Amino acid sequence: MLNRRNFLKTAAAGAFGLSVPIKVLPSRRQSRGYFTVHPFIENHPEAVFIMPTHVDHRLNTAAKIEAGLIFGKSVFVPGDENGIPLSISIPVKMNLKTTDAGKYPVDDIMGCVTDPWFAEGVYESLQKLGIPGKNIHLRENPRGTSFETYGILDMAERAGIDFRNDFSGDVGDDMEPGRDFNWTNVPNGVFFREIPHLEPINTPNTWLLNMAKFKAHGMGLTLCSKNLQGLMTRPFCRLCARIDSDMGLSPHLQDNALKAIQSSYERHVAEHIIPRWDKPGQNGGSWQEVWTHRTLDNLSVTPRGLNIIEGIYGRDGDGGNNGPHPFDAVNNTDDSSKGVTVQDFMSNYIIFGKDTFRTDIIGHWLGGHEPGNFGYFHLAIERGMSNALDPMKIPVYLWGNGSATLTPLYQFNRTPLLTYYLQRDYKGQIEPQYHLCDEPFDYRLVDGIEQLSQPEKPEVIVLYQGKANPYNHHASLEYRLPMSGYVRLEISDNTGRLLDVPVDGFRSFGAHMTLWDIQNRASGSYSYRLRINGYEHKDHLNLQRQS
Repeated sequence: MLNRRNFLKTAAAGAFGLSVPIKVLPSRRQSRGYFTVHPFIENHPEAVFIMPTHVDHRLNTAAKIEAGLIFGKSVFVPGDENGIPLSISIPVKMNLKTTDAGKYPVDDIMGCVTDPWFAEGVYESLQKLGIPGKNIHLRENPRGTSFETYGILDMAERAGIDFRNDFSGDVGDDMEPGRDFNWTNVPNGVFFREIPHLEPINTPNTWLLNMAKFKAHGMGLTLCSKNLQGLMTRPFCRLCARIDSDMGLSPHLQDNALKAIQSSYERHVAEHIIPRWDKPGQNGGSWQEVWTHRTLDNLSVTPRGLNIIEGIYGRDGDGGNNGPHPFDAVNNTDDSSKGVTVQDFMSNYIIFGKDTFRTDIIGHWLGGHEPGNFGYFHLAIERGMSNALDPMKIPVYLWGNGSATLTPLYQFNRTPLLTYYLQRDYKGQIEPQYHLCDEPFDYRLVDGIEQLSQPEKPEVIVLYQGKANPYNHHASLEYRLPMSGYVRLEISDNTGRLLDVPVDGFRSFGAHMTLWDIQNRASGSYSYRLRINGYEHKDHLNLQRQS
């Protein structure tokens, strides 16, 4: 078992990838009416990206805003006519929690929610692209005074975004379709037949930004997947209701939904593949089974533009503040382990990707857990919504300073976050109430992703090009390697004179990205030479300056 605080902390280096088409885009300061997620991210939906942040303390608001700006400016870039229109509506789901105004100091409870200052920096970066603040719609089902307590109201006002906190009651009370919520059919649902989502979720001409928090919860770590249940109106959003509860929603459920889920649960217990699934009782494996199917139903009909886990600091223990004060000691079943305190830890990572499940798998691993121990990921594969489980087979990129470097996962620091997920306190087992699910899992038991194949030959392409001006004077180059080794990328002019060396160091086989400074480079043809392990490949780059 992995010791709670005994983790190796090492630097990052290189590993896998896929090819992408040539993409030449306008500069940030010359928007043509569109934006996009950076083409390297868009063209690698199989990958997860990790951007280190450098915030010295969780209360350093200026540093957190700056981290959001740096993230947003590097990830959201101007697009062409194939991009996302700047006029589109962008619903945003931050992770927010219930609390009573003034009951606890906000400094104590802020680890329960997506950091509002980081989010403010992200919103500012989107507006710098030309997206009106009124087109950014922060939504969350009713939380009473929580928005004020956590500083969300103040942040939304400073950022100039659209934030509604006037939703009231359940569907069927004074909530109106079209104004407050919209119905979404769930054709492949196991539990739901239809789901009401807060307006404008799942409506035409919208692009959802999923901005979760790095924290523990009874479902494991409450990352991108669980975050989206807050887009459902009450009482539909109460996905944690036990397996024999229809939540009073019978007209909106699939026929025999509870019976089908009970049967599914019994089959999984008999198969003995999903760890801990045999835990009995209301908070046992059956509880996880029904929560998972309800959650997967929601994800099956809710397209996500980008999934983000804000991990500038992470919270362990109870990631919410239900029950005891989040900083009170919690009593564990093991007497020797009493006195565990919920804490925040400076993890200093932003984890993001196009694929929700892969992003959450890497998030669980970074939180000190073995993803194969969580039934949620198994059922996502079973339902055909994911093919990932083994975190070591997911391409992970170190993102920052204009580069994306394929990096072995074990080279990233881990921040153990204790959870009360399916405590092993039955059949004579003894485990603290708050624990790590870090026991080894044999991934050969479950079909998952295969290792990526090697590129056939080295290649360099212009992926993203910004017009040279005081604000943006770099081109993004993707280079693909058929093998691992020492790599040197040289760029020369048409006379053969060496101009730049954007890459000079060890890299793993696959796709990587680097920056080339084009501030003083004219349009025209340039040559490059890519060397790796004594192998040399030459070709030309066509640089087209934007007018």
